[in-house]
Amino acid sequence: METTSIENLTHIFNLEYFVRLLFALIFGFCIGLERELTNKYAGLRTHILVCLGACVFTLISIYGFPTFAPNDNVVVNNATGIRDTSRVAAQIVTGIGFIGAGTVLRNGPIVLGLTTAATLWIAASIGMACGAGMFDIAFAGTVLAILTLVSIRVLERKVLPTSTKKTRRVKFSIVCQNEHIESLHTFIISKYSQIFELSKKQLKNEENLATKITCVVDIPVRKQIKDLYKSFQKMDGIESISIQDSLE
Repeated sequence: METTSIENLTHIFNLEYFVRLLFALIFGFCIGLERELTNKYAGLRTHILVCLGACVFTLISIYGFPTFAPNDNVVVNNATGIRDTSRVAAQIVTGIGFIGAGTVLRNGPIVLGLTTAATLWIAASIGMACGAGMFDIAFAGTVLAILTLVSIRVLERKVLPTSTKKTRRVKFSIVCQNEHIESLHTFIISKYSQIFELSKKQLKNEENLATKITCVVDIPVRKQIKDLYKSFQKMDGIESISIQDSLE
């Protein structure tokens, strides 16, 4: 009786399925870790879940649907046609596009998140490979994906330092007291090398005279707007400052 129970339990919980899911988790973790270390919106959890989900759907596609018995005249479990395991796989490719689209952000003329969307796409394919038991392809895909992400980043930093993909254009509008206007003007020129517009406009108010400086500059893509505000905190005489992305 005990032996029969163990056999039934083994039949219900297929060890091979768990192995495939474990590999999908490991490979999804490896790709997600690279995204997490580079501070992307889709990191560890997203890539692990995408890889696991693709693996589960592939397992269901292969083993979860009935098919015809060896005798073509006998139908097993009310199957109505020959099983096509590629249907679920095709829908995974389509469905992952919706998740990938959620990571793509547009900031004026700059599009961000395409690489992360592509890593979700490759994570889904690796999960499908694990679900099909093709661990060699899954391993090779994981290694090549991580090597591509890391090596190309190094190439962009060392060989392509002036790439326009690494910059964004912002517009400063600063109101400053007249006695400090020259020091502010000098600070802007010394701090930003790519200046596309720099103008002054005299303003009048009840208390004193002030000048408004407007400038358009290029900054690194990863530079946060809040960091730009901090760089002007040490300047004297600034009454107000507005920084926004320029659509010019």
